[in-house]
This record gives sequence, structure tokens and C-alpha cells, in this order.
Amino acid sequence: MLEKLSRLKEEVLETLNNVGNLEELNDLKVKILGKKGEFTTIMKGMADIAAEKRAEFGKVTNELKTVLQDKFDEKLNTLKEKAKQERLKNETIDITLPGRKADEGSLHPLTKTVAEIKEIVSDMGFDIVDGPEIEYTKYNFDALNIPETHPSRELSDTFYIQNDVLLRTQTSGMQIRYMLDRKPPFRMVSIGKVYRPDYDVSHTPMFHQMEGLMIGEDVSFSNFKAILENIVKKIFGKERNVRFRPHFFPFTEPSAEMDVECGVCRGAGCRVCKGTGWLEILGSGMVNPKVLQGVGIDPQKYQGFAFGLGLERITMLKYGIDDLRAFFENDVRFLDQF
Repeated sequence: MLEKLSRLKEEVLETLNNVGNLEELNDLKVKILGKKGEFTTIMKGMADIAAEKRAEFGKVTNELKTVLQDKFDEKLNTLKEKAKQERLKNETIDITLPGRKADEGSLHPLTKTVAEIKEIVSDMGFDIVDGPEIEYTKYNFDALNIPETHPSRELSDTFYIQNDVLLRTQTSGMQIRYMLDRKPPFRMVSIGKVYRPDYDVSHTPMFHQMEGLMIGEDVSFSNFKAILENIVKKIFGKERNVRFRPHFFPFTEPSAEMDVECGVCRGAGCRVCKGTGWLEILGSGMVNPKVLQGVGIDPQKYQGFAFGLGLERITMLKYGIDDLRAFFENDVRFLDQF
């Protein structure tokens, strides 16, 4: 048995010298040291050896296995180094090829609009605030004079977390929080994400809103119109005409919607503006006295106005984008345009 081990050792060492690649080396290792290899077969013969000679046989076989394993590892390292040198010799890098230019990113069009509006309202003295996106119904609806029977409070129009907790449907709740913490006069805007269960070319479940509020002793409808005209003309250009139309909102009285002249047809009427020559951009009005009473402000002494607009809509009109979903799909072809 020991003679078989000795011959096996000599044969393996001689064969290793002639192995020329990693595949041949692996095949040889399996043949010798694998579960059904020659060395394993000899080891199984230990049961036929006399008990007094098993210790010596075990010692010799362990030493032989260690030697063979070391030789296989040594040959493996040699073949790997040889293969590496051959690759270095045969593979070349053409250093004359032009380098790959890194793509330069830019601000998202929506981010540009937000930054521009923040600069405009800051210059006009408005305080910019934001608050929780998970809101209580008392701030999102109740304090804004929106009754429980109002359609906007239905499950189909609002994401409720609990009966009195929801994902805010408008940033107007920050107007209530702001008025509760401060005494007039003041002016503020709130900019942030809001949530409604809609998804089509003009609606997404998450979008951005800006709400504005100005409260004081001498704030009039004329102030309200002048400030909003100034904001809109700074966004779209002085040459764009604007108009106000009567409307209804529970938290303002009187209320109005504001339109801007269509940038495509310049008021002549086209498919974009549905032949009217105008595009609606925001809702606004004088703050309802009930809202002021609810936050502890005397409506006999103070009055003011509020307005709200969707930032995606402003961006779409400003850059000629026709699908709201493009803002959130992260398509590089769309983003590269800006």
C-alpha cells in the first residue's frame, strides 16, 4: 500500500511538470484528490491493513496529501501568472483614443421654477415656510372652513392614514399653523409636496404646491391683485396679460381664479388653451372671516388674501411640457432638454 502511494506521488509530480493550462490542472487534481480520485481510493484500503501498521500508514498518507496539495497550489499560481503575462503581452490600450467625457447634470425644470419663485416672493417680503406632509384634518380641512360633506374629503380624493390624519392635500394647512403662532401683520408662502389619488397626463399622486398669505389692517383686494400680477409677470414675462375670474373656495370670500395669456397663440385661441386664449394658473381670494376667527384673529380689524398654485402647472406652461408625468419618470432624454 505504501508502494502504491510512493508511485502515485512520483507520477503526479512528473505529470504536473507537463501541465500547460488551468483546465488540465483542474482535471488532474480531480483525478488524484477528488472524491473518486486515485488517492482517495488508496485511502479506503486502510481497512485491510493490520491494526499495528495503520498509524504509520495514516501518517504517510497525510504527509503525502499535504505535499500533493502544496504542489497543486504552486502550479496553480505559476499558471495564473503565466496567463497574466500573456494577457499583458497581447492586450494593448490605445492611448490616442479620445477620453470619455463625463455627463454634466443640470437642475430639474421643477427645481428651477421653485428656486425662481422663492427668489421672487423673498424680494417681496414674504416669509417662506414648510411643514409636515402628514397632517391633521383640523389643519387640512376644518380650520379652512371645508365641511365634512365637501367632496375633497372623500376617500376617493384624499389619502387617509387614520380618521383624523392624512397625507396633506394642500399646503394651506401651513397658513393655519402660521397664523396660530404669529400676530398680524405678516406675509408668508408655503412650498412643498401634496398628495391626491389621481394619475393621468395632468395629475399625479404627488405634486408640488405653493400657498401664499398676507394679513394686515389695510390689505385690500387691490393689493391682492397687484401682488399676484407682479409675481406672474416676473415668471412669464411683462408682456403676458393676466385676468381674474369669479370663483368659489370655502376659505376665501370673495374668491377668484387667475388666468395667464396663452404663450402659444398669445390670446388668439389655439388647441393648447382650448380656443380661449387663456390658461388658468391659480386660485385666490380674500381670506374668509371664519378662517380668521378660527385662529384667533379679529376679522373686524384685520383682513388679507390667500392664493395657491400648482408648481408643476406653472413649469409646464413656462417650458411647454404637455405631460405632468414626465416630471417624475426620470427619463434622461426629457431631463437633457433643460
